Amino acid sequence: MSTQSEPDLSDAIFGERRHLLNLAYRLLGSLAEAEDAVQETYTRWYAMSRRQQEAIASPGAWLTTVAGRICLDVLGSARARRERYVGTWIPEPLPDRTEWIGGRADDGRTDPADPADRITLDESVSMAFLVVLESMTPAERVAFVLHDVFRYPFTEIAEIVGRTPAACRQLASSGRRRVRAAQAPAAPAAGQAGLVRNFKEAWESKDIEALVGLLDPDATMIADGGGLVGTVLQPVEGGKSIAQYLIFIADKAPGLTLLERTVNGRPGLVAELTGVPVTVAALDVTDGRISRIWAVRNPEKLRAWMTGDPDSDSQP
Repeated sequence: MSTQSEPDLSDAIFGERRHLLNLAYRLLGSLAEAEDAVQETYTRWYAMSRRQQEAIASPGAWLTTVAGRICLDVLGSARARRERYVGTWIPEPLPDRTEWIGGRADDGRTDPADPADRITLDESVSMAFLVVLESMTPAERVAFVLHDVFRYPFTEIAEIVGRTPAACRQLASSGRRRVRAAQAPAAPAAGQAGLVRNFKEAWESKDIEALVGLLDPDATMIADGGGLVGTVLQPVEGGKSIAQYLIFIADKAPGLTLLERTVNGRPGLVAELTGVPVTVAALDVTDGRISRIWAVRNPEKLRAWMTGDPDSDSQP
């Protein structure tokens, strides 16, 4: 192959990076781990000779297969690590400037026999969706995400998971049942934005009655400090208990500034101290009230909120 074609191959390889990050983030729930997985994928590509690279009919498919296998391995080891995690592990929240960047949601892969109501890319990055993914086995998660979100056929998924296409179909079906059982219909983003704004104002004014009115009576709040910062280690159950806890936090940190931000595609809140994000809260709304709050305080999961470049290709 002539040297003139080398930039074309290189451009095609680098052009896959954003798609791989989109995929790896959904598979791993961690931006840092996703970046590492994609970096390892490219390391393996460039470890091959030029002749070996040219022999690969579809470099994009090769990269996706390798990235999927790496993520599968990471998920297996992550289970053991998260069992030792201090408190509850919550997926890493994505800043508002990153979550709308699309991957290849179809790319001609759609199987006419497959269900038409698949998860879309923007839905698949919501915190509620990512939390459900955490309940799946590694193989189940990989098969479900690759098929229902990215529309890969089971014949390709089988090469990644190391099982038959029929087995992968069953894995994806099992994952789909988990999602349907766990998720209520999402509230319209516009309506949720108004609710979050009212919630923010009630928190700032320490109006406990208003907070209780905005929270579902059976609401749950889960915080993730990773053992690196102080936070409640057990879920806070019930709207009234959550409201009381939030007032306690407001009294304890009088300099806290609350900002309305998009968190993983949905209206959420960011709490800052002296201009530094210390908490990113994703919220779920059911029947006009806030039903779930995921408060990420682990500073290692907030790096993208502190130093991220809105135009960077390093984020999905």
